Amino acid sequence: MKNWYKILSVILISYTLVWGLLNPVPRLDILNETIRNVYYHVPIWFAMLFMMTVSLIQSLLTLTKNNLTNDAKAYNAAIVGFFFSLPGLTTGSIWAKYTWGTWWTFQDPKLNGVAISILIYLAYFILRFSVDDEMKRARISAVYNVFAFVMMNVFIMVLPRLTDSLHPGNGGNPAFAKYDMDSNMRMVFYPAVLGWIFFSYWLFDLKNRISFIKNKLND
Repeated sequence: MKNWYKILSVILISYTLVWGLLNPVPRLDILNETIRNVYYHVPIWFAMLFMMTVSLIQSLLTLTKNNLTNDAKAYNAAIVGFFFSLPGLTTGSIWAKYTWGTWWTFQDPKLNGVAISILIYLAYFILRFSVDDEMKRARISAVYNVFAFVMMNVFIMVLPRLTDSLHPGNGGNPAFAKYDMDSNMRMVFYPAVLGWIFFSYWLFDLKNRISFIKNKLND
């Protein structure tokens, strides 16, 4: 059954949206009930990273095969990943307001890294629209996309772990799994991660189909 992951994504996301609000969570200072946001904020970022990884793979295939289909898939995956970064930022900003007392703080390297990464990928989209020749655009975009993926991981995965950070698991701040994610939370968190990743792939598949139809119409 080709649509199994679509059905599963709907089931898992529905489950986490409902049970994420109903199941018991650890009572911690400052976080309190906002810890439930870990079911939504973090899995959405996992979906974004997954899509950017798919985009990277398709860009590498573009460089090795000189195939415009792979270039289109790389672009579509990046678009979907960028789309997921927006609710990721929104849920993070709301969480920060209720735990750190501000919608945004420039003292956190991960927040700054996320902002820079988004700008890097915006430049990727602008670059694509600035080149007319399809094959030349595909190769230049592929090279830049590899650079963008590496820089994104440096800014949001590497640097925050080397310096002080307000985010759990970075700069000496213990991760959720180390001090407060109990078995009840894991029963919601892991299905949420899978659900949003499946949903991101569903959107990626739809975007590819739309691109295919547009190409057929143009031909």
